[in-house]
Parts: sequence; structure tokens; C-alpha cells
Amino acid sequence: MRIPILALLALAGAPLYAQNPVRLRVDATDAPRRLFHVQMTMPAKAGPMTLLYPQWIPGEHGPTGPIANLVGLKVLGGGRTIAWKRDSVNMFAFHLDVPMGVSSLDVAFDFISPPESEGFSSGSSATSELAVLNWNQLILYPEGAQADDLQYQATLRVPYSWRYGTALPIQRESGNLIEFQPAALTTLIDSPLSAGAHYKTIDLGTDGGIPHYLHLAADSDRALEVSPEVVNEYKNLVVEAGALFGSHHYRGYHFLFTLSDHVAHFGLEHHESSDDRYSERTLIDPEPMKAFAFLLPHEFVHSWNGKYRRPSGLMSGSHDGGYDTPMKGDLLWVYEGLTEYLGEILTPRSGLWSAEDYRESLAGTAAELDTKYGRTWRPLEDTAIAAQILYEAGDDYASLRRGVDYYPEGTLIWLEADVLIRQLSKGSKSLDDFCRSFHGGASGAIALKPYNFDDVVAGLSAIQPHDWAGFLNQRLHSTDAHAPLAGIDRSGWKLVYDGVRSEFWKAVEEDKKWVDLSYSIGLKVKQEDGAIIDVAYGGAAQKAGVPPSVKLIAVNNRQFTPTVLREAVQKTASDSKPLELLIKTGEYYEVHRLDYHGGERYPHLVRDPAAPDLLSEIIKPKGKK
Repeated sequence: MRIPILALLALAGAPLYAQNPVRLRVDATDAPRRLFHVQMTMPAKAGPMTLLYPQWIPGEHGPTGPIANLVGLKVLGGGRTIAWKRDSVNMFAFHLDVPMGVSSLDVAFDFISPPESEGFSSGSSATSELAVLNWNQLILYPEGAQADDLQYQATLRVPYSWRYGTALPIQRESGNLIEFQPAALTTLIDSPLSAGAHYKTIDLGTDGGIPHYLHLAADSDRALEVSPEVVNEYKNLVVEAGALFGSHHYRGYHFLFTLSDHVAHFGLEHHESSDDRYSERTLIDPEPMKAFAFLLPHEFVHSWNGKYRRPSGLMSGSHDGGYDTPMKGDLLWVYEGLTEYLGEILTPRSGLWSAEDYRESLAGTAAELDTKYGRTWRPLEDTAIAAQILYEAGDDYASLRRGVDYYPEGTLIWLEADVLIRQLSKGSKSLDDFCRSFHGGASGAIALKPYNFDDVVAGLSAIQPHDWAGFLNQRLHSTDAHAPLAGIDRSGWKLVYDGVRSEFWKAVEEDKKWVDLSYSIGLKVKQEDGAIIDVAYGGAAQKAGVPPSVKLIAVNNRQFTPTVLREAVQKTASDSKPLELLIKTGEYYEVHRLDYHGGERYPHLVRDPAAPDLLSEIIKPKGKK
């Protein structure tokens, strides 16, 4: 019977890894060529041993560890090569036998950072000018150990003249070599690092005596020329988040913001930092700045909602386990949905959005969900449970599929809860009070407090008595064709459609490089080449037989351009003729005639004077100036 060596050590009470940290040495001088060289020295004892590569990555809600990019694995003990064998079921596990007399192993491998690609942290993370380092990609750990019991002493060598930023405490620096303080595996993996030739660190000030920083890594110096106004808005974000939660559970906070057109674009939360990535000119051009403005507020909120408080089913990689424990996403409508709502209201509270920008964004969310065909078969709860497969789902037939809607629909549900608390308490309470109670508490060191559905219900009830279990369950299990828009309606606003593209809509279209006619003919088309990104299921284009993932060649016999398409749709309001689209599918061309006569249609929120304007109150700044 093979017993993992750490299980034997635990029985013997030997704190092998607590007293003898794993020595981790990472050479990132080849990062511009997308290669990282790793060497590890870890204590060991004779007998069978299994080394694991992190599989279930916190914040990514799935088994996304990029094991395919680990290459050149070699293990030595006592100066001799030790053979390893991959587990035939668990591809992230390597079995080996430690010879008698061997007290430590030397492990070496390389990691290939992928070329330009999308995805999360396993997507493109390095260019010739910068790199984002996630430690989970560069380590192995022994099976059977708790993540908090494993101590790692890491060193990192970066290319000469590159600067860097991270929340991981530094012990010393020498030239291009950085030595970090010993840290638990939990802390190490939760502390990414960004570095680059074009780098700037901006002090965002303190809140509650705790420092906050914005670290910018870019593909050019021009991209770093952020205006004083934008810096001030990020300083406001720190103040507004502090006012919302009333406490902090980190030693300092570091926004790692990567500005590049050649890395994956996303945000990933960590307890004391966030890995945020967007296009190179985000901070100097108005369109991406407006389109992406909610990203950093969203990830910042996760320090409280997701890191300090976390659903019990998402504890993989936590203080209580390793990174081989499957995650259960049934409460992602709290983890991500509440974060989406709070991040979006912090965006106007901090000045990163205007009140109109916020309303236009909310209108787009409401319209998208209210016209999504997939909600008639997939309840919201299933979008959370199936998160790990839905993240990888295609963009085609998105309305029919229904994807990770716990993000945007979470905004609608938690807005409704916020409005309901305000109404039932006659304005004396709000969701802010729930956040301070549930996610706040006393300030202090990093901590983790898991919760379940009943805890959420109890937390809401403590702020305002109500049938919160019934409220939430109805929305989680509904297959109603329409989205829950009561929060908008009861806050003094209404969702309407007209032919006017707002400045916010234009900014998003320009940033995404698409023409979005989802609420008129039901098409979303790439500006550059007419590729049809998606077709709204049940819309005019889909009813006429137009599929997604084909190319729009001509509109009413004229070669496609964004202007030609948009003007043709405008004319449908006064033209009784069908709109003709010439489509290329593979090697064949087809003409599709759309029976549509409604002109352009875009969603907006308009004021309903019959109800108090609670929405404007919700997004007012709350922090002290």
C-alpha cells in the first residue's frame, strides 16, 4: 500500500516543510521570449512521494492550471536522477520514489508562456517589453500538505533595467535579483508580480493607515502618461471602497495594471492585489477608459467579497486545502454577482464613470438579459454551477447558450435587494450596511471566513427582516423569459429603446471594434471585416437564417462597411422592402432577406417621476473628501 510521504510525516508530527521551506528560484530573464526557468529544492524523506502542479486556480473557478506548458521536468536526489511518472488519471500529479539517504530533492523545469491569446492567467502574459508572473504556473508542491503549512522561499531574476510591482514582501534586492520573504504557498500563489521595461508605480495614498499602489506595466512609455484627473479618480476609489466596507483585511493593496494589446485581457482578484489587463492606450484614450472603467473597482471589491469572505464551495487553494480540490460554483452569484454590482456603483462613486455612463451601462445589462433566449431553459443558478465549462463556451449563439450570467444578472438582483432594503427600512438602511456587516468587521491581518447560502440570508435579515430565502431562490431558479428588472423600476427609472446611440454605447463599440445591432436586426459584427460575432436567437437575422461565425459581405447589394450597415438599418423604419444581407459561409455565398422595419434600437434608462430616484442616491459618493 503506497502512503504519501507527507501523510506519514503528519502521523509522526514532523513539521518538515514548516521548518524547512522549499527554495524556489525563478529565472525570468527570458520572459521577452516567453520562457521561464524554474529550480526548486524541497525537503524529502525516503519512500513514495507525489508532486502536484496547481490545477484549481482561485478566482478562475475552474481547473485552469496550464499544465501543458510545463516542460523539461527533471528531479534529482543525492546527485542522481530520480524517475517520475505522471498519474494516468490526474494529469497534474507526478509520482516518484525517494531513495534511502536522500533528504532533499532538486526539481527543475521550464514554463512556456503562451503567444498572443485570450483566456485568464494561462493566456498570453508576456511581450518583449513586459511580463506578468503568476506563481502557480512556476511551482510544484507535495501531495497531502495544507497550503498554509508549506513555506516557500522565492527568488526571482528579471531582465536588466526592468522594474516590478507585487504585494509579496521583499527581503532584499541585488541588481536584477529579488529575494522575497518566506511565505506560505497560499500567500505566494495569491501574490502575482508584474514587471517591464516601461513601468510606473503611483502612490494612491493610505486609507485607515494602509497604503495602496497602482503599478503600470506597458508596451510603451506613452501608455504610462496617465492624467492627474484619472489618478485622482483611483485615489477616490480607495476612499469609496473603504467607506463601503468600513475595514481592511490586507497589509497593503497593489493594483497590477498591464497595458498591452498583446496579452490576454481580464481581471483576476487576489487578497492584497489584482492582476488587471487591458489595451495599451487604455489610460490615455477616452473609449477604452470609459469601456473598461469598472474593471479595477470590481477586482478591488473582491478583496472583501471573494478573498476575505468566500463561498465554502470555492475553498480550493485556501488555508484549508491544496489546489487539487474541485470547486463548487453554486454561490458565484454572490462571489461574482454582488462584486459586479458593488464594482459598478463604486465606479461612479469614484468618478471613473459619470452618472449617465453608469445608467447607460446598466441599461445595456438589462437589455441583454431581458432578451436572452437561454434564460427560458437555463436558470441562473445553473450558470454558476456550470461556470467551469461556460467560461470556455464559444461566443456563437450566446443568447441561446446563456453563459456566465451570474455576473450581469447579479447586478440586477443585488440592485433590487438594495432598493428593497431602502424601501422597507424607510431609507434608514441599504445594502451598504450589509456589506459593512458581512464583509467588514474589525480590520486586521489577512483572514478567510467561508459562508453558505444560509449565512447570506441571515446577513441580509440582520440588516432588514424579509423573506430573503424566498427572494433569492425565486430569482436563482426562474426560467422566466424576462430578466428581473424590478430594481430598476423601483429605483425610479425605466428601460426604454430608441434610435440614439449614447456616447457610452459608441465608446464600447469603438473599444470592441464591433457594430452592435443586437436590439434591431439582432447582429453583432466586426467593424474590420464584417465577421458576424453573434446572432440574437429569435431576432430578425436569426429568423431569416443568418448564422453566427460567418462573414457579412454586402448590405442591399453594397459592400459592407459599418456605415453602410448602420444606415441601411436606419432606413428600415421607412422602407417596406426587406433588408438584404449577402453572407459568405465557407466557400458559398447566400442572400438573406430580413423582414425588419424598426430602424436602429438602443437601450437607455429614463426617469420615472412616479417613483423616488433611489438609483441616483445609490451611486452618490460616500467617502470623506
